[in-house]
Amino acid sequence: MTTAALPSLIPFRTRRPLPGFSLSLGLGMAWLGVVVLLPLLALAWRAAGLGMDGWLRAIHDPRVQAALKLSFGAALAASLLALVAGAIVAWVLVRYRFPGRRLLDALVDLPFALPTAVAGIALTAIYSSNGWVGRFVEPLGLKIAYTWLGIVIALVFIGLPFAVRTVQPVLEALGHEQEEAAASLGASRFTTLRRVILPELLPALLTGFSLAFARALGEYGSVIFIAGNKPFATEIAPLLITIRLEEYDYNGAIAIAALLLAASFVCLLAINAIPSLFAHERREQGRG
Repeated sequence: MTTAALPSLIPFRTRRPLPGFSLSLGLGMAWLGVVVLLPLLALAWRAAGLGMDGWLRAIHDPRVQAALKLSFGAALAASLLALVAGAIVAWVLVRYRFPGRRLLDALVDLPFALPTAVAGIALTAIYSSNGWVGRFVEPLGLKIAYTWLGIVIALVFIGLPFAVRTVQPVLEALGHEQEEAAASLGASRFTTLRRVILPELLPALLTGFSLAFARALGEYGSVIFIAGNKPFATEIAPLLITIRLEEYDYNGAIAIAALLLAASFVCLLAINAIPSLFAHERREQGRG
């Protein structure tokens, strides 16, 4: 009597598209180190070389203070506006079906693909004194181009996709069941929005806000054309870094860059901590 090996007894070895774990990990970490970590480490090393006194001396310059206030204030305002507008756009894309929906969905990503300088030139052409919008609003006393308002509009333009793309998948997963259940229990639309939808969207909203803020803080190309770049008025911090380098004031440039890097790093830490915090809170509520 002969016996044949069953197919199920043959050791099955999964063939993965990339080589073994150790080699893949080594290649991934090498690329991450060379492309991302090494430049940031070099900047942190140069900033540490300034010392606390040198760093504070560079930051306390009145022109630097004005640029930092403008960059942080405009980034905060633009991130909040992008968050509200992005949540509404995501709601429309997920909850409604209409002609041109796919085109609108694709247009959301346009600021990602469009060169930032092109976006800046286009926005300036629209909002300048003789632009499509500027020619109508400036006679009313509302000047947009070459003002703080123009900077905010440019930062909303580049921050909107972050808000949409973080909220959209959560809305798709949420479905209509919970809203219908709340409506059947007599809840108003505002109560359903406040008690059912917003708690589910809150982690995604905070993540979208943090991403938009971090991007707006370091934005350069789309802002410099519409800002006008007036010192103490419309001069952003990334532009001042370039000016310091052109003046051979490397310590001044490094001090500003290190501050922006630290702020962006805090935003990234917040983005990574938000899901863990909400998951912990939900586990605690489940135990309760």
